[in-house]
Amino acid sequence: MADAKKDGKQPIIVKKVKKGHGGAHGGSWKVAYADFVTAMMAFFLLLWLLAMVSPEKRIVMAEYFKQFSVFKESGSSFFEGTKGIVAQPGGEQNSPQSMDITKGAASEMTAEQMKDKITGAVSEKFDELKDQVMIDIFEGGVRIQLVDKEGSRMFEPGSVTPTEKCKSVMKMVADNIKETTNRVALEGHTDATPYNVNGITNWEISSNRALAARKLLEESGIDPYRIARVVGYADTEPLIKYNPRDERNRRISLILLYEKKHEKASVMRIPELSGNSPEVNELPAAVPEKAGQH
Repeated sequence: MADAKKDGKQPIIVKKVKKGHGGAHGGSWKVAYADFVTAMMAFFLLLWLLAMVSPEKRIVMAEYFKQFSVFKESGSSFFEGTKGIVAQPGGEQNSPQSMDITKGAASEMTAEQMKDKITGAVSEKFDELKDQVMIDIFEGGVRIQLVDKEGSRMFEPGSVTPTEKCKSVMKMVADNIKETTNRVALEGHTDATPYNVNGITNWEISSNRALAARKLLEESGIDPYRIARVVGYADTEPLIKYNPRDERNRRISLILLYEKKHEKASVMRIPELSGNSPEVNELPAAVPEKAGQH
């Protein structure tokens, strides 16, 4: 300093300025929060748009993204390869390729058609088991029952492990109902022979056999969300009612459910009340419900 004053020059002063964040780390958190809110808004907007899309178009989108590759499909649109998959009102019919994609949603089989289809498959592939695979229309649905007989069982006595015959038949059933969207109910039944080993009774056996059948369906490609219920009835609902211990009472029931179509209620016109109006006394009486239905 003294030398600088003698030379008449001002001393050089160097200041070190430390830059620090303001309170609460400045405003950087606001940018991150804004990005988060924007992303959430875009996500909920996407969900809303998907909810507005018809089921057929959602199927198209799902099929596209199952085989999507970012390297192969870069810059392309999934609509380019799916023209005509969703039929427009008054337009041409769908192509055979498009029918394979929308078959499950657009062309449901009736219960009678499904029964005939599975009956034909059983006759073709399991002719020797046709007396063990019983198919009927049950409460608006198709019921497929796999029953035991002497020397040919679906489950060994006291076991919940399905035999190879059971596995083969369940796979055949799964292959025939894959193209539908009907929900499925599974029921396990036993005969009335008393069973109690280590606390395991007919209730546990019937329930676990129904669960084993569910696993077989899922392993064969049936969507788990199509399973409506899995129930074990033990020996409470015998197939051969006059002989509860008949081995045919040991069975697995698979029911392909069909929604009941309720008829539109007809509008009853109330006649004018008058002494000469016979219609007043001609209204039909209420039909009592049949006992035992459920």
